Parts: sequence; structure tokens; C-alpha cells
Amino acid sequence: MIVQAICFYLFAAVAVASGVLVITARNPVHSVLFLILAFFNSAGLFVLLGAEFLAMILVIVYVGAVAVLFLFVVMMLDIDFAKLREGVVRYLPIGATVGIILAVELILVFGAWAFAPAVNQSLAAPMPQAHVTNTAALGDLLYTKYAYAFQASGVILLIAMIGAIVLTLRHKPDARRQNIAEQVSRNRASAIELVKVKTGEGVGEGQGVR
Repeated sequence: MIVQAICFYLFAAVAVASGVLVITARNPVHSVLFLILAFFNSAGLFVLLGAEFLAMILVIVYVGAVAVLFLFVVMMLDIDFAKLREGVVRYLPIGATVGIILAVELILVFGAWAFAPAVNQSLAAPMPQAHVTNTAALGDLLYTKYAYAFQASGVILLIAMIGAIVLTLRHKPDARRQNIAEQVSRNRASAIELVKVKTGEGVGEGQGVR
């Protein structure tokens, strides 16, 4: 128990510190690196809770895909971050007001939080499917009870992806674009041209080597 408590406080402290550094770091690359560190420590907390599947998903999906994608996008885009920070002071009162409102709402929610009287009994009661692994139990719950919510989240992510593509797509008038219908409808007559070249009339014929 002592080792678990030490690991919990260590992972929690590093995760909170990394989260603060994500929003306070001046370099966006450093912010992404601190975000990856926060994800790793959150995965460690999931392991302490016995949710190994969630820990692996957090590392594989968020660290291996999302955070690394953010890192490469930030490194490849030529963004003038000094220009982006010019309007920070102007919008600081609005941001501070929104932050204070959210903080007050969180304080009211957690201040009125109360546990049910029978929560200790429900926690001490044995699980009806104790022999089932975490992955099987999570999949059974996700694809049965929350199947519609899972499908709705997928549709929302698809709409967000299409919206991002539409907003960032730029058509250049001088760029050569691919016409798939024209490529598929090609045949031998329109794709191949046989040219019979007579002797002495080809390219380079009659020209000596200099």
C-alpha cells in the first residue's frame, strides 16, 4: 500500500504540473511535450486503478497518434507566434471572466457533492461478472448500454473531420487536379498512340556527337 500511495502521489503531482506547463509554456513544441508527459502519468494512474486497457488506449491513441500529430503540425507550420500573442492583453478580461465563472461553477458542484448512503455497500459487494476481464467488461458495456452514444460520438468526430477539411482546403487555379472519371474511362485507343518514324527522321538522327 505504501508503494501504491507513493506512485499515486508521484503520478498525480507530475500530471498536474505537466497540465499547468502545457498552458504556460511559451514554446508550443514544449507544450506538446508536456502534454505527452501528462498523458503518460495519467496512464500510470489508470494502471494503479486496475484499468490496464484504458491505460494502453491512452498511450497508444493519444500519445502515439494525437499528441505526435500535434507535435509534427506545430513543427511544420510556419506560424508567427509573436503575432498571435499580440491580442492576448485585449481578450484577457473576457478570458478571466469566463475562467472565474467556470471556477465558481466547479466549486458549487463539488461543494454540494454527497455520496449515497449505500455507496459503501455497493463498493464492497462482489461484481456479478468478476471472472470477466476489464476489456471484455468495457466492451460489453460500451456496445450494449451505450451503443447509441458511441455511434453518436463517432458521427460527431466525422462531422468535425469533414469540417476541418472543408475549412483548410484551398483550390489553386493553376494546379493540375486529378480527374478520376476521365482516368477510369480511358481505353487503349485514347491512351496509346502509335507513331511510325521513318529512317533518318527521328529525334537526334543525323546529328553527330559533339
